[in-house]
Amino acid sequence: MALVAALSACPILRADGLDRVVVSRDGKGFVLEPSGKSFRVWGVNYDHDAKGENGRLLEDYWMEEWDTVREDFAEIRELGANVVRVHLQVAKFMNGPNKPNQVALAQLGKLLLLAETNHLRLDITGLGCYHKQDVPAWYDQMDETNRWNVQARFWQAVAETCRGSGAVFCYDLMNEPIIGGKESEGWLTGELGGNYFVQRLTLDQRGRSQQEIALAWVEKMTSAIRSVDPDHLITVGVIPWAMVWPTAKPLFYSPEIAKHLDFVSVHFYPKKSEVDKALKALAVYDIGKPLVIEEMFPLSCSQEDLDEFIEGSSKIANGWISFYWGKTIEEYEAAKEHKLVDGLIAGWLKDFKKQASKRKSP
Repeated sequence: MALVAALSACPILRADGLDRVVVSRDGKGFVLEPSGKSFRVWGVNYDHDAKGENGRLLEDYWMEEWDTVREDFAEIRELGANVVRVHLQVAKFMNGPNKPNQVALAQLGKLLLLAETNHLRLDITGLGCYHKQDVPAWYDQMDETNRWNVQARFWQAVAETCRGSGAVFCYDLMNEPIIGGKESEGWLTGELGGNYFVQRLTLDQRGRSQQEIALAWVEKMTSAIRSVDPDHLITVGVIPWAMVWPTAKPLFYSPEIAKHLDFVSVHFYPKKSEVDKALKALAVYDIGKPLVIEEMFPLSCSQEDLDEFIEGSSKIANGWISFYWGKTIEEYEAAKEHKLVDGLIAGWLKDFKKQASKRKSP
């Protein structure tokens, strides 16, 4: 960890020009410290670009094509966003069970500085295994205990690199973790377009309840972060199961577990003409903490439906994060191969930009 600490202390990699985002005193929103100004999230997931069969993940090109990242952040700023959600892969940040990748950590420090330059803050989502073929065998074959140990080391290294930086909005422990499964099923699920967006925390519950497992995992990850970074916000982005089962109760945001997390992050893709159903499911996560809709997009609904969902959720939500995939509005409009899809994305980005001044603050 000595080299990680040295990198963290290096001024060229630090991004200390932005006020830090904290939870407000009443526990219901975000404010900037020390200015005390309110802060509301209006951001994008920068999870992959538009090149390649399934899109390239950030770490696939951020070394060799830094100018691409720089141009993308400028475009994100022009769209009116104030938060960028980036997804970090275990394979890119851990060279072995006890060996954080110092080169990747240094590049993360560079990304912090780029974010600050564009007055953007990062939602740093970790432990990704989206490209199954890139997952190291040594990691995939581990049992639960050793796998969790690697995950904790990952977070400790990332947090040590990011501590003290105002360009960090939060750490998201994992994208959509679930509990339950069998050894034969493996750790990864939720395949979409060749990528695996969902991970299991265990393959054998060994008589433990889902709540016991979730609590133990959250405690371990948050303790790893807090051992080096006592300040930045921590959350975990979850699937709103109340959309599937109306009586479902939050797992990671149950009282026993939520006390270790600073705010609620949920992912919503409302279906056509079912905005009311989505808003009822969202209300389940109104637990007295700030709430951010960390993923949203008119995937299964119209742009008008999504606008209605955003407006309806504004009564309890403190932020919304959509998607940006490395192409400008003009590039989508000029595309000739997939006119319908590209036209829909261009239309949404125009709407996103138009809503920015109304939704975000400052």
